[in-house]
This record gives sequence, C-alpha cells and structure tokens, in this order.
Amino acid sequence: MPRTNIIFDFGGVLLDWDPRYLYRDYFHDDAKMEKFLAEICTGEWNAQMDAGKPFAEGVKELSAKYPEWSKEIELYHTGWEKMLHGQLDDGVALLKKVVADPRFTAYGLTNWSAETFHFAFNKYRFLDDFEGIVVSGEEKMKKPDKRIYYTLLERYHLKAKDCIFIDDNQANVDMANDRGIYGILWRHNPDEVWAEIESLQVPDPEEDEANSSEQ
Repeated sequence: MPRTNIIFDFGGVLLDWDPRYLYRDYFHDDAKMEKFLAEICTGEWNAQMDAGKPFAEGVKELSAKYPEWSKEIELYHTGWEKMLHGQLDDGVALLKKVVADPRFTAYGLTNWSAETFHFAFNKYRFLDDFEGIVVSGEEKMKKPDKRIYYTLLERYHLKAKDCIFIDDNQANVDMANDRGIYGILWRHNPDEVWAEIESLQVPDPEEDEANSSEQ
C-alpha cells in the first residue's frame, strides 16, 4: 500500500532553531555560553516547555534553583524569538516537492512550546502548506511519547500504514516505526529522502489481490 501522508518534524528539518543565536551575542564568550546551556538552561529543561509547562513557571523554578543566573534564564523566554534563525532550505524544498505532488498530503508533528509556536507560524508562510499540525505544547505531551503519534493519526483520520514520518531525532523516528509509521531519519539529504518516499509508493500485491477478491 502506498504511503501518501508525509509527516514532517519542524525544528532541525524545516526551521533552524538554536538558543546559541540568542546567547552568543549576550555572553560574547562561547565557553561560558556552552556551560550555561549545558548546566542551566539545558535541553531537558526546554523540553518541559515543549511538553506544555508555561514558560513563566519554568523560568520561576529554574531561577529559584540558580538565582545568580536569573537574568539569563529570563532571557530564554523574553528573547526566544532570536533563537529562531530562519528556514532550512533543503527541508523546505522537500516539503514544497511533497505539496506539489497530488499523490501526497503533508502534516506536521513538532515538539514546540504552545507559547512560542506563533513566532514561527506567523512568519514562515510554508507552514500554511500543511493539512494539519500537532504541536506538543498544545497537547501537553511530546515526542517520542507514543500518545502524540496517535493524537495526530486520530485527529486527521490517518492510518499508520499510510504514513511516512521525517525527523532529525533517532528516538522520534524509532517510536514512529514502533507505531507502524514509516520513519526516516533526516540528515539534510532531500534527494535521498525523496527517493525513499518514491520507493514506498509501490502498491502492495497482496493487498491489491485481497481487494480484488472482495469485489
């Protein structure tokens, strides 16, 4: 059975987001910046907001733990828009190719805070190309939680066997595969990914035979 629903991750695939775009100009010291991001405003802490925690709550909790860094922690929220550097042309080109092909429908599944997603959605018009988008912060769960994959499938009446999922995180790809969605690890290789998508459009002979026998 052809897999015609193409699900895209956003950060790292379509959009270039990195807190270093904000903090490099703030610290003017890469070593200090890296230490701050590794020990204070970590990826694990940011993931709490992706999973639905309000930024105000996350900032308050972390500032109480590290009061000497309270100004820098607050900046993570107030300066967030500067972390969003721009679109990733190779991923956007693949999305445009998918959208232009009448065989395919594009969906989005992203780990993103509900409070900051509007910065991307209002700025990057290619996000209008999606038939539907599930944002982790709005659902209060994030990839690779299996429930968020089911949320996407159920909300848009999709079947896992008809879907392909493209993400730059191996754990997220693995969970998609576990759910019956065909996962592809994104390595900024649009031609290879397109070829893999094309290879999955071959009809399943056994399914076609079963359908014929029912008619």
